Amino acid sequence: MNMIYTLTLNPAVDRELTVAAIEYDSVLRASESRVDFGGKGFNVSRLLKGLGAESTAVGFLGGKAGEILQDGLQSLGIGTEFVWVPGETRTNVSIVTQGGGHYIKVNEKGPLIDTTKQQELLEKIAALAQPGDWWVLAGSLPPGCDEDFYARIVAVLNEHGSLTLLDTTGEALRLGCAEKPYLVKPNAEEARALTKLPVETPAEIAAVAAEIRRMGAQNVVISMGKAGALLQTAEETWLTHSPQIREKNPIGAGDSMVGGLVWALTNGLSLKESLGWGVASGAATASLNGTEVGTRKLIEKLLTQVEYERLEIT
Repeated sequence: MNMIYTLTLNPAVDRELTVAAIEYDSVLRASESRVDFGGKGFNVSRLLKGLGAESTAVGFLGGKAGEILQDGLQSLGIGTEFVWVPGETRTNVSIVTQGGGHYIKVNEKGPLIDTTKQQELLEKIAALAQPGDWWVLAGSLPPGCDEDFYARIVAVLNEHGSLTLLDTTGEALRLGCAEKPYLVKPNAEEARALTKLPVETPAEIAAVAAEIRRMGAQNVVISMGKAGALLQTAEETWLTHSPQIREKNPIGAGDSMVGGLVWALTNGLSLKESLGWGVASGAATASLNGTEVGTRKLIEKLLTQVEYERLEIT
């Protein structure tokens, strides 16, 4: 059976504080607090676990915060294969209002990763990668890593016949696309920033997806939040409309979307069908309090409300 790996280069301990209201220049009192194992790839692994799929988390960890993350992931039944680095894994802080109406999120930079540790990770990836395995590469690059680091990872995975889903931004995404990953998933704003093209209408977003494919990506999914998502392959373009939910906390919904996508793909579903699972997974997570992720029961319920629209691109 093919494996799923989630790569998080710059993970974090996520601390969430709940307040009655967000006020500036004031001391706020938290009514609740919680700590989660943060990082985009970790979020994908958590969603996969909820769907009953095993995954292994890969990346850089350091210090006591890194130990908290590894222990926490293992306690959830998520496999781990980390490269340990000097310094301390970052801590990110979210302040959310009761009921989830507003939030502020502040992310630390993370520890500096030197070239020796970068090479160690590349060698670990090469040792783990097998034909047909799925690798989700998600999130920002840590200090010390050049913008082409994801591209180098995609090249290694391609050499070993693994399938890559790349979810990053900016120059790292552009360079990553040049190595022809199987699928990339920017959101609409990230896609606009990458291509410098408008993303106001479905036709414009389809044109942006085509431009990203010209950069090298084999398939493109552009997420649009409440509006759903667009999928473009070499043969077809599909627009999905997201189910109606009462949004409580959108943080992590995009990662859940990636988790739903890769879960469906590993189960032999088509890209179009997998997009539906992704959209339903993202909506499920956005409908929950705090940093909870959607359960299979909730995702399956929302999946029945996902609508598909084929776009004819001229």
